Amino acid sequence: MAPEVSRPTATTSTDPDVRRDIVDTVRRFVANEVAPVATALEHEDTYPADIVAQMRGLGLFGVTIPEEYGGLGLDLLTYIGVIEELAFGWMSLTGVVNTHTMAATLIMTHGSDDQKRRWLPTMATGTRRGALSLSEPDAGSDTRNISCTAVRDGDEYVVNGTKAWVTNGERAGIVALAARTEEGISAFIVEKEPGPHFEGISTGKHVGKLGYRGVETVETVEMSYTDHRLPAANLIGEAGRGLPLILGVLEVGRINIAARAVGVARAAFEAALAYARQRETFGRPIGEHQAIQLKLADMATHLEAARLLTRNAAERKAAGLRCDVEAGMAKLFASETALELATESMRIHGGIGYTVDLPVERYYRDAPLMVIGEGTNEIQRLVIARGLLARGRDTD
Repeated sequence: MAPEVSRPTATTSTDPDVRRDIVDTVRRFVANEVAPVATALEHEDTYPADIVAQMRGLGLFGVTIPEEYGGLGLDLLTYIGVIEELAFGWMSLTGVVNTHTMAATLIMTHGSDDQKRRWLPTMATGTRRGALSLSEPDAGSDTRNISCTAVRDGDEYVVNGTKAWVTNGERAGIVALAARTEEGISAFIVEKEPGPHFEGISTGKHVGKLGYRGVETVETVEMSYTDHRLPAANLIGEAGRGLPLILGVLEVGRINIAARAVGVARAAFEAALAYARQRETFGRPIGEHQAIQLKLADMATHLEAARLLTRNAAERKAAGLRCDVEAGMAKLFASETALELATESMRIHGGIGYTVDLPVERYYRDAPLMVIGEGTNEIQRLVIARGLLARGRDTD
């Protein structure tokens, strides 16, 4: 039986005009500051320090953190709008925000008042970055197979084990950790200084990838704990009850993946549409040829469906409703749409789409990550089916 996912309470809805202004601001930022340099930075695999600093200035690390802790206090619908715009310009930028937001969500939803006061203010400003330390070399989709241990020793826990695919690992100051205690899998917050080594924590094996470069190749690491001590006060919730808390946070991650997939899909579609109007064959724009028109119609339809599925999942999550099925559907459909539209955009562009002169090849390389990240689409199908069956039993 799958572990129960913890359900948060409803959050306050953001005024639609405020949401629109925030998303428009990010859209202009992407157009002016990201789009002109994204391709060069991505090809060089260079960490965009200036862009990330500007993201901090815009408050993007505190979008969903309440105002009382220094954040913007905006809802999940605003958050997915921000993520879509960032992904439209350069999908790698969304990675620097995603795990940070998941770690903050764990604290906001399940942390004590003292824990919120300790950690959220510096996370809201981006002064301390957040990371999620869940997956292991032998425990990816099988979260119940976690072997990293946290052994109680007086007022501390002693942590040993290795985590894989830790985004923001080196630069993080706050790490949400899932580790096995005597009671079962527990959730902790680990405080560290940015860098490859801190007390019993070390990072290594920077992961090179097909796409998702610049931010993520520099930032995705293995994280090892060797007799690392952390205060018992850093336990989130009850010992042995951490897995449902983490799985609830992963729903936010899946909605994030869906939103960034919509951004990449939109970028691929808009590039294809513009090229179909511009490129001429046989004396007329290729967009007037029926074969291209059929492609554009399908692309636009799938893009809109992906956006609506993502919005529905975000609305349910924000309302405090069960959304494991909806988040899985959004992640599944939007990521497959991004992969499909990136491929179709390349086909519409023809040979030039295969060159590094246009960003289409970047969309093509970035899209597969969303099919895999935050739970493969095969796992999403199982989550969806099991959720549907469980809901059917609940109504019997």
